[in-house]
Amino acid sequence: MKDSRRQKQLEQFVQKLGLASEASVDWSLLDLALTHHSISRKENNQKLEFVGDAVVRLLAAEVLLATYPEAPVGELSAVRSILVSDRVLAQFAASYGLQRYLLFVNHSSMNKGGQISLLADTFEAVLGALYLSTQNMALIAPWLTPMLQDKGEKIRRDPALENYKDALQEWTQAEYKILPEYRVQENQQVLEEERFTAEVWLEDRHLATGNGRSKKTAEQAAAKKAFLAVAAG
Repeated sequence: MKDSRRQKQLEQFVQKLGLASEASVDWSLLDLALTHHSISRKENNQKLEFVGDAVVRLLAAEVLLATYPEAPVGELSAVRSILVSDRVLAQFAASYGLQRYLLFVNHSSMNKGGQISLLADTFEAVLGALYLSTQNMALIAPWLTPMLQDKGEKIRRDPALENYKDALQEWTQAEYKILPEYRVQENQQVLEEERFTAEVWLEDRHLATGNGRSKKTAEQAAAKKAFLAVAAG
């Protein structure tokens, strides 16, 4: 690279991943992976993100199969859908301070969801750049595998990470490319704890029913039943 300052930044980032600065990294690709389309419409990380999406799904599948060989496919699929979700990938990205190396025209009005998506997409682009540098997982597996194992175990202990609606949505999007639908009714004649009843549907398939003192808690209750059911296969 011609820009020695940028080169040093990229080397610092690679070292944070636990890789040696002399690793077989294609620095031009890594620089591109950390260039948002707000900087350039032509030279940006979108195509590398496309590759990285496939890379993280493959590595997550390999890690889960090796770690839990006796687990049913439905459970592995449910866990993987959360492992490769935007919110988890954004957490991985933030743990390495990835945002410090991203070339990006900052939009102060960006909401939290947009920030999560930005980090997740950039993380996938970095994976794409590292994969294409060697055409294998050599620059990725050493540091990402233990992260996937640790997070995968936490997900198995608490599949929803305290948000079953998000977990179910991530699973339905991964498996069917559609969102679940919640149908809520209020009944003032029952106990306060069961005042709202929520049904969760996937197109014409009824997944589960839950109750709660509010619409939100009823939907979470229904989502929990539905997600645990699909996770169990």
